[in-house]
Amino acid sequence: MRICIRFLLVVLIAISIAGCSATPVTEQKINGVSFVSSKDTLMQSHIDPILNVGVSHAAVMPFAFVRDKNHPELQFNSERQWFGERYTGVKQYIEALHQNNIMVMVKPHIWIWRGVFTGDMQMDSEADWELFEKSYEDYILLYAALAEETHAELFCLGTELYNFTKERPEFWVSLIQKVRQVYSGNLTYAENWDKVDKVTFWGALDFIGVDAYFPVTDEATPTVVKAKEGWEPHKNLLISLSRKHNRPVLFTEFGYRSADYAGKEPWVSDRHNGKMNAKAQANLYEAVFETFWGEDWFAGGFVWKWFHNHERTIQEENNRFTPQGKEAEQVLKKWSKQDVK
Repeated sequence: MRICIRFLLVVLIAISIAGCSATPVTEQKINGVSFVSSKDTLMQSHIDPILNVGVSHAAVMPFAFVRDKNHPELQFNSERQWFGERYTGVKQYIEALHQNNIMVMVKPHIWIWRGVFTGDMQMDSEADWELFEKSYEDYILLYAALAEETHAELFCLGTELYNFTKERPEFWVSLIQKVRQVYSGNLTYAENWDKVDKVTFWGALDFIGVDAYFPVTDEATPTVVKAKEGWEPHKNLLISLSRKHNRPVLFTEFGYRSADYAGKEPWVSDRHNGKMNAKAQANLYEAVFETFWGEDWFAGGFVWKWFHNHERTIQEENNRFTPQGKEAEQVLKKWSKQDVK
């Protein structure tokens, strides 16, 4: 009897320790790409290049639009939008990707006219906030229901909306509950790198979502070692965040331009005429994978960004974010083929 009691106590202690683990453990890394919405139907020829790279996931991104950052009327699912930005296109993209055994995150975005940053949205009155919230809830629940219907593996509640989350926390608590009622998969929210530690509702989601444009180096063409050194303080922040909320961290976006100084301000997306620097982009990619892919608390990420027309994209010498046809594509392929758990 004593032996049985002692054995039972050992088992209970072991279960208790496991249940109070400071950091979550992810079983399989998400190796994903952010699939750019287009005006075209998604064809097999568009999917074959990402199969060749070996990615496991793709983010599909419906869009909604507002006139300016204080405008409360959100427009979405309009016939004037490109096919891949509205309901029928998102559904077709998901189904085509699933037919190729590529898992999907549905990741709604808001676009403000002239590219004003969505994190700065601020309504002028309580009435405007309520009007905006109603349209945003309709937008999110429409695509959450679609994600459930199509068995999408992940759903993202929004992208880089810090002022909205800060000013209206009760709305977000309610929204999460309503999404849970219509969608049974994993939930995340994508916050910008400089505000990710200020979000209050991570514990209600399945992943801490980060658009990971952290500054890591001032060098024009950084070495992998130098870029990894620049990641250390940011990595420590993310470890602390994961432990605090007992949730794995997911890079809902990460990537770099193929340009000089790409690691200095990685969030900059303005067009400029500088030369292409494929080596800088590739080294920065490698640093991300070497820094994070072996960490149990890290769930993986989605490269920003991947265009559907691969053949046309690789023929264009550009200094933009896409890795297609550049050295960074081979880095992505190398890590996607590895069995990192």
